[in-house]
Amino acid sequence: MLPAPCPADEDLRQQALDNLNVVDTPAELYLDTLVRLTRELFEVETVLISLIDRDRQWFKARIGLDVAETPRDISFCGHAVAARSPLVVEDAHLDPRFVDNPVVTGPPFIRFYAGQPLYSSDNQPIGTLCMLHPQPRGLNQQERLRLRDLAILVEGYLQLRSVSLQAHKLREAVDREQRKALIDPLTQLWNRAALNQFFSRELASATSAGLRLGLIYGDLDHFKQVNDQFGHAGGDQVLWESSRRMGAALRPDDLLVRLGGEEFIALVSVHDAGELSHIAERMRKAIGDTPMTVASKPLPVTISLGTALLLSGENQGDLLERADQALYLAKKQGRNRTVHAEPAI
Repeated sequence: MLPAPCPADEDLRQQALDNLNVVDTPAELYLDTLVRLTRELFEVETVLISLIDRDRQWFKARIGLDVAETPRDISFCGHAVAARSPLVVEDAHLDPRFVDNPVVTGPPFIRFYAGQPLYSSDNQPIGTLCMLHPQPRGLNQQERLRLRDLAILVEGYLQLRSVSLQAHKLREAVDREQRKALIDPLTQLWNRAALNQFFSRELASATSAGLRLGLIYGDLDHFKQVNDQFGHAGGDQVLWESSRRMGAALRPDDLLVRLGGEEFIALVSVHDAGELSHIAERMRKAIGDTPMTVASKPLPVTISLGTALLLSGENQGDLLERADQALYLAKKQGRNRTVHAEPAI
């Protein structure tokens, strides 16, 4: 195996990646949509937005692969970044650089790879938009141009994101090292620790906008049955898909958290209880309206939700407890529904 080399100007390249402030951040709808469409367009098993960090490649968006990162020295993308040019490997079994690579000889058993470098605004290669497939194949000229065009869209989004207000708020809240401990590795959502970290920030943001802070507490219905029928791999797939669907139902500034297991929390700034319930219903329909596909079988999945608005004098624990009580009522009343916690609950 030939390890991925480092470019001669590696320090400048790494600084360009660091300046984007994107590594170890939650999944984002735009990029999740783009990798899904790329997979459908090229009919491959896996598509990744891979960012080449100091000693790893970290996936900002992924479909068809369960892991969030792999070592840099075994990465195909590292070769594309070092060469500053697209890399197409039609059959890894026939390429001496990769034939004994552990991701070729073991999962995900790569045979075909195509990676288009992604560049920062100062023209440093920071990663790739790449495709993986377990059978050999090639790319014609038109397909290569399509992959390049899709990579340009990724570059544009990452550059716009780096100057957005949301990214600025993120930089003020936590640095990169702190973020690593605040991301759920399976769903690439914020975790319970992040909820504690960001609650005060979200409350201050809502107050400054003249809005109220609302909390949506969701729990996937009968999730144990999914694990029993499809195993934990199937359960993980449902959790991943559920997180993507809920993220798509929320607004860009809403905070979505995997609390643990099959439980999720959304913190949202709203005008009133009606708006809060409307957002929760969007989440419920995003999960339940279309069956998921697990082990090539359609699987109906539903979610029960409890909502609550923060009251004067309440803290985070009080709000969470009232939303949890509303969630309990939603379960008791038949599941797959939203119940709002009135102040008396």
